[in-house]
This record gives sequence, C-alpha cells and structure tokens, in this order.
Amino acid sequence: MSPAPGLLHGRLGLAASRIPHADRHGLLWLEYGRLSVEDGTLRFVAAKSETLDAGDYAIPYQAVSMILLGPGTSLTQDVLRLCARHGTLIAAVGEGGVKSYTAPPMGQGRSDVARRHAERWADAKLRLDTARRLYAWRFGRVLPHRDIETLRGIEGARMKESYKLVAQRFGIPWQGRRYDRDNPNSADPANQAINHAATFVEAAADIAVAAVGALPPLGFIHEDSSNAFTLDVADLYRVDITLPLAFGAVRALADGKAAHLEREVRQRAARLFRQEKLIPRMIDRIKELFDVDDGGGDP
Repeated sequence: MSPAPGLLHGRLGLAASRIPHADRHGLLWLEYGRLSVEDGTLRFVAAKSETLDAGDYAIPYQAVSMILLGPGTSLTQDVLRLCARHGTLIAAVGEGGVKSYTAPPMGQGRSDVARRHAERWADAKLRLDTARRLYAWRFGRVLPHRDIETLRGIEGARMKESYKLVAQRFGIPWQGRRYDRDNPNSADPANQAINHAATFVEAAADIAVAAVGALPPLGFIHEDSSNAFTLDVADLYRVDITLPLAFGAVRALADGKAAHLEREVRQRAARLFRQEKLIPRMIDRIKELFDVDDGGGDP
C-alpha cells in the first residue's frame, strides 16, 4: 500500500508541522481492524463491518481532528506517537460512540473553548445566563425566570410529563422514575432501559466535550459531579434521543424481538448515533453555547 497523496514520508513523519484544527475535517470512525504506521502515514487494515468494507486504507491523520477507535480495533505505539505529534486526538469508544474509554488529558493544543467555559462559569450572571440558554434549547423557548432552583423545578415537571408521553407512544406501562443506585437491577424494565440509554448518551457527550477541549467539571445546571458539564450536554437530548431509545428497546423486548435489554438499547444507540450524527451535533452545540467559531468543521 502506498501512502495517501500529500502525506509526508518517513517512519513517523515527526518533522511535519501541524495543520490547524479549523482546517481539518471532524471525526473519523474506525472499527474491526489494525491501525499502524507505514511510510510516515497511518495504515488501517480492516475486516468487513457495517460501516467499512474490508481493505487496506491510508488514513489522512493530518486532515482529521479526532480518530474514534470502535470495537475490534488494535493499534501500535507508533500510532500514538505520530498522532500526538500532529495533535490528532484518539479515543477508544463503544460501537457508535455508546461508550468512552479514553483516559485524559484530551485537547487540541488550543484553549479558546476552555477559557470561554471558565469565564462563563466563574461569573455568577454569565453562569445563570448560560444555564438559561441550555434550558431554552430544551424547552424551545426562553423562560423569564432568573433563579436556577425555579428552572430546575420547571425542568423536573416537564420531564415527568415527557416520561409519561413517550411511554404512552410506545405502549409501555409507566409508574414513574425509580432508581436504586445500590441495586439498579431491581428497577422495572423501563427504568433499567432509561439508565442504559442515559449512560450511552452521556458517553457520546464525554467524547464531544473532550473533542472541543471544554471543562467537564464546570457544569451550569448540574453541580458537584466531576462530569457536570457532560451531563448538561447529554440532557439536551434526553427527550428526543434518550427516552425513545429506552422505551423502544422495552417495546422490542415485550414483543419478543429482543432477548437482552441492555444489548438492545446499546445496539439501537449505536445505529441512532450514526444516523443522527449525534456527536458532531453535540460539538456544534458546545461551540454555539460558548459563542466560539473556529471557522472549521468538527471538532
């Protein structure tokens, strides 16, 4: 296999300068194959999968911001060295981005999003304004209230109604949101499915937050958690993504079309994340939230 046109030769290509992220494309998804370095570029030998034909591919690592390694992938240390030198992020993820296994630190060698995030969080007025913006996206309108506890109360009432309506749409009995952290399997199938779906959407948000270099602990609605901002982002999609995923899987289980609840939610999530381009949408939302325009694609 010869290197892709325009890429530098040499075992690792470490002498090359970085291409700014604003001039790169966004996310590159790879699964079921081996990633290595050959002639100064990345080589991915892939088995046939749902998203990629079997083959031997030259990967333009300098032209993408983040490589997501899905199930069935392996890589050499040279890959890490090459991508680290050129500022190309690598994340190990579940199928479709339903899990995130990457250890920090992450980032793009730039701090504009992180600085804007910190500035908004540190100023009490800007923090509330940002929380109100998040709620406006969720509710479809700007609420006049300027007290965070009042906004949380409105959110709680809205979510109770949303649970009921989505359950009715899928014909699932609903007795309310119940979850015992010490014994999660004691919940009914609907609540278990919501837990699974929420975990997968949060993983997608983890990837998006890491990709733009935002600050996970600094939430505007959620507090205390080490990934509070990730939860803020994930909640933007709770009604449109998380709940339909959960109740759809429960319906499939009840109809005998699925045998295992967690697996059904996970597989549905992987398909839906790809179809809806969920992670790129999250990345765009984060940039919009902080009024950051890097002039390029995702991240």
